[in-house]
Formats: sequence, structure tokens, C-alpha cells
Amino acid sequence: METYGVYSFFMPFDLSRYRDALLALHNHICPRQILGLRMGVLAGQTLGIALPDRRKRLFCFVETDGCFADGVSVATGCTLGHRTLRLMDEGKIAATFVDLRDDLTRGLRLHPRPDVRQRALEAAPHAQSRWHAMLEAYQALADDALLCAQEVALTVPMRDLISKPGQRMCCSMCGEEVINGREHWRDGRPVCATCAGEGYWRDGLTR
Repeated sequence: METYGVYSFFMPFDLSRYRDALLALHNHICPRQILGLRMGVLAGQTLGIALPDRRKRLFCFVETDGCFADGVSVATGCTLGHRTLRLMDEGKIAATFVDLRDDLTRGLRLHPRPDVRQRALEAAPHAQSRWHAMLEAYQALADDALLCAQEVALTVPMRDLISKPGQRMCCSMCGEEVINGREHWRDGRPVCATCAGEGYWRDGLTR
């Protein structure tokens, strides 16, 4: 590894192994996808989990949607369909990774260093634009020059989030099926989140 100024560089991140999967989701590759890839790969290395994870051992919380989340998913194999990816929409380019074979109350949270854009400009001064500088530098900067890592305690137990696959019951008010233990209880009866007044939608005909 060579050091230039305050920034450390390593052999450029091998984007080629992920290119086809990313392009299947987007018509181009962008800096945020690279950040998602780098976080996912670093999490696998730190937690000792081979990637992409096909055994549902790794669980990931992403703190924003869009291309960043796709980068994390491509690197790790964590997906909504496998119930190993969860969006906690805080509008941050950050992700927390949990080893489901380890302590289910703690995780590894990764996010870009606050000055990462400036670091990118200084690392790629001849890039044709800020966007291209970030795209180039995010592949070249070493992990510790690009990302911050911290151990965090989860506020919601993983067992409650994962619940019991296959569990189902019908809402006593609307009759719709509720799965994965997501029902609420009112007066001893199961109701869905919407009928409990905690849903994200309401009847559009109701004023």
C-alpha cells in the first residue's frame, strides 16, 4: 500500500466482478453504487462471512434506497426477497450489518467519511468532473480512507424483525391476511397495521 499525503491507496477495487449485476439494475454505474459495494465487501471481510451470502447468515439494514442499496445487495447477496435486507429510511448513505450466527443485538455500521467528497477530488484531481472524481476515487481509496466503521447496539431485537416465517392470521376488521407476526392486537383481536391506525395509507374515498 502506498500513501500520498493523508490518504492511503490500494489496488483498485475490482469492479469487473460486479459490473454485469449492477448494469442489470441500472443503465450506468455511479459513485453511490461503488460505496454500497465497498461497504458490503468490507462487512463480509470484517464479520468473516463469504460473499455473496447464500445461507442467510448476513442481515443488512440500509438507511436509504436507490442505487446505493443496490450496490450493497449486489455485493452481499442480501435482498428483500430473502428477508435479509431492510430499509430504515433515514436518508443516509449508511448500512448496518448483522451476523445472524452471532450476537443478535449488535451490528457493524458503515458510512462514508464526512469529507469523502473532498478526499475524492484530491485523489483524482484530473477527473473531468466531481462525479467522475468520486467514481474513480471510491474505487481507489483504502477502506480506512473511505469509510467509517462502528459497532452499534440495535434498538429492535433481530428476533422480532425476522419473526417466524410462515406465521399468518387474518385481520379481524378488514379480513386481509397478515404474515410474519406483523399483526397488532386490539381488544384481544388481531388487526393489521392499517386497521390499527398505524398504516402508511388510508382509504382514498375517506375525507
